Amino acid sequence: MPPRRKAGKGRRAAPLGGGRVSIDVLPDEVLHHVLSFLPAQEAVRTCVLALRWRHLWRYATGLRISCNAENEAVSAKKLRNFVDHLFLLRGGSPLDTCQFTLLHINDDNDDMCKIHLWIRHVLLCRVRVLSLDIRFNMDCWRTRFYMDDLPLVSQHLKRLELSALHLNQSFVDFSSCPALEVIQIKECDILDLDRISSRSLKSLSITGYCGFNEDHRIHVYAPNLVSLWLEVFYGRVPFLDRMPSLVEAVVRIDGMDGDFCHHADSGDCEDKDCPGCYGVDGDTGCVLLQSLSEAQSLVLISDTKMFIFRRDLKCCPIFSNLKALSLNEYWCVPDDFSALTCILEHSPVLEKLTLQLFSKGPKSNVQMKGSPDPTERSNVISEHLKTVEIKCEVVDAKVLNVLKFLNKLGICKL
Repeated sequence: MPPRRKAGKGRRAAPLGGGRVSIDVLPDEVLHHVLSFLPAQEAVRTCVLALRWRHLWRYATGLRISCNAENEAVSAKKLRNFVDHLFLLRGGSPLDTCQFTLLHINDDNDDMCKIHLWIRHVLLCRVRVLSLDIRFNMDCWRTRFYMDDLPLVSQHLKRLELSALHLNQSFVDFSSCPALEVIQIKECDILDLDRISSRSLKSLSITGYCGFNEDHRIHVYAPNLVSLWLEVFYGRVPFLDRMPSLVEAVVRIDGMDGDFCHHADSGDCEDKDCPGCYGVDGDTGCVLLQSLSEAQSLVLISDTKMFIFRRDLKCCPIFSNLKALSLNEYWCVPDDFSALTCILEHSPVLEKLTLQLFSKGPKSNVQMKGSPDPTERSNVISEHLKTVEIKCEVVDAKVLNVLKFLNKLGICKL
């Protein structure tokens, strides 16, 4: 427990001249919170400000431990000495947040073992939010920091943020983290994973250039997930188990590996030696769309050469709750618009459709809005559909083709 100041006359600082108030009027608990926003080295330096500040840093509710090219904790050895003493003097004081931002570290086994011990220590301090961004020097042969082979164990951890790490199956065993609700994985190697599993998880984000395996699909089991953001730039798209609580999802599939075939756009080229279509044993079911079918809002983006969405459409589910749908040009090829037609037919309560066509980013030079004509509305589209929005860089022949198709569905005023 932090030392308590004795009550008595003159213990509270008087307001400074000119109506200003000293920070010393704040209670210790508030100062502990304020110190959590400082880098750990600066928080410790506050001990020289006054007698009252000598021990405040020890009970800061958050730690920001960093080592990078612009930081004067320069060498990993110097950082090791600092952090070891920091944890020794803090003891088991509880933490709300802890952030490790260790950039340009050397490929040293002793340093890596120390970092693993620090992570385990903050878990024992009942940390609720843990952020890890650990990167080697450009000169090191390793490209990712390997997490250890022990599962995370914490009754208190609620949010986990992982960047630029190599994750193994043991580390992502979240069965001993019953309070974990948010996981963010960014630019990590997840080649060795078979499964990401958590019953408590509510938000999952896998973004950036994460390395998925080309030979098998990772299974994602999160039955209470509410929000999903998934980007696949390399390897196989993961298989999503049922997500009955899902509200919103963004799925972006890009690249030329994994779910790609030169000869068929639906993953069925009938060449049994094709690694794209038949490279995963027993890979016959719906990979994404079935588990996304309970969502109210979906963004589904794919490179036109990737086949996973088109293959899933062969057993397309009913999107019974879907009200907002955003798609890219993937859904408008081939020219028969079969993919777009299929997903619209299976979205009975859809209210808003957005088509982001042939654009490199979310911003577009041209934006058009339309709505269905009640007298000419096609049976393909939902009777609840109110708005159709088109975004593109330029209105060329490909965009005009899409506009003509929408016009056939009874969508006008574009």
